[in-house]
Amino acid sequence: MQRPLILASTSRYRRELLARLRMPFDVQAPEVDETPLPGETPLALAQRLALSKANTVAARFPEAIVIGSDQVADLDGEPLGKPGDHDRATAQLRRMRGHTLVFQTAVAVVCAASGFAHSDVAPVRVVFRPLSDEAIETYLRAETPYDCAGSAKSEGLGIALLDAIDSDDPTALVGLPLIRTARMLRAAGLELL
Repeated sequence: MQRPLILASTSRYRRELLARLRMPFDVQAPEVDETPLPGETPLALAQRLALSKANTVAARFPEAIVIGSDQVADLDGEPLGKPGDHDRATAQLRRMRGHTLVFQTAVAVVCAASGFAHSDVAPVRVVFRPLSDEAIETYLRAETPYDCAGSAKSEGLGIALLDAIDSDDPTALVGLPLIRTARMLRAAGLELL
């Protein structure tokens, strides 16, 4: 009998991505403080939060296999998270225009009962076009990506913000690297096919 699968996330994007694997799963809010620690790099922040989310939910559901994930946009070593509102999204995109960022998308799979705990990061290099203020405003009004790290919603109109995307895991930029996730779920004992 397979263990239950839980996604430790309230993100609709992660929920939609995990559904592609066609496995039944539950969703639980991880309730983790996402404030960066002093001096914490974007990579370390994404890794810590993914594992913390998985561990927090696994403590409540020890028999389940729990997936935690987090994404942090890295602009020259500075973490950019979800903007939350229009003004912060505008400021983020103005800073990002014409720059190359790395979106650090971390995933962790944990099962407290079996002692299984693996994590990995799928970095995605993204080159932003030089954007006018008008283009930024048009994009933000159309997409309202205030719940997306770095205000970049590449699965929608946000793709028009970009010149290039470089990644070995095509779903990582949306928020859950499914190649790495599937690999870890197999290692945890879940049959995907």
